Amino acid sequence: MPGVKRGRSIMAVEYGAEGLLGVLTPQANTTVEPELGILLPPRMAMLNARLTSPKPTIAARLVDYVDGLDAAVAQFANAPLGAIAFACTGASYLVGAAAEDAAVARIEARTGVPFITAARAVCDAFQALGARRIGLVSPYPLDLTEASAAYWASRGFTVGRIVAAAAPDAAFHPIYAMSAGSAAEALAGMTGAGVDAIILLGTGMPTLKPILDNPAVDGAPVISCMTALGWRSVTALCGVAPNGDTLRCWIAGEGWRDRYAQRMC
Repeated sequence: MPGVKRGRSIMAVEYGAEGLLGVLTPQANTTVEPELGILLPPRMAMLNARLTSPKPTIAARLVDYVDGLDAAVAQFANAPLGAIAFACTGASYLVGAAAEDAAVARIEARTGVPFITAARAVCDAFQALGARRIGLVSPYPLDLTEASAAYWASRGFTVGRIVAAAAPDAAFHPIYAMSAGSAAEALAGMTGAGVDAIILLGTGMPTLKPILDNPAVDGAPVISCMTALGWRSVTALCGVAPNGDTLRCWIAGEGWRDRYAQRMC
């Protein structure tokens, strides 16, 4: 991200001279690390830790991830992180905005670095774009989609349309096994929605190709939880405030389009 300057002094490491990002990823998620590997600039690096839970249902595991945040963050020990990213939106929907904000404040006080949740990164993106009426492309089952819509409403946004992304008939996980094609097909359902911005939900559904192919629908910018999290993490590592200009460049693939093409060729 050209023209930015770092806001804090963090000990540099060989593979992350411009910033080291700690990433907390749900245990079976197969998308977070590959997409962040594409999104992060070459002189930034990530250190990943897994969010784990023995709970029997998706919803119970998501809540458990928040309950176990302190232990999850402790996996990074004294690594010289510039920021920490919580790459799980479903947990934020279920515990609610107040509990999410409290967890962010607690972790930031403990670590001394920005703690960025994917859901709050999306809120920052909406605000940077001046978006109030939003469209949701959801890979979730109905109950989690409803929890997501309630979360965005609690953050002051109006949900104008929800389109479901088709899940595979048989898979190891109903979200993580989805393809970019499913997201692209669902995105077409946002035509005529009259929204200010569109979010492809979930950190597990691949979204980079659909956004490169369709960065806007009827003029409404298209973001995803992962592109918002990547953008917000980079601004945090650089020590600059998020703004709409950098986000629009990000949505257009500036800085990461070529890395995507190289990875997928």
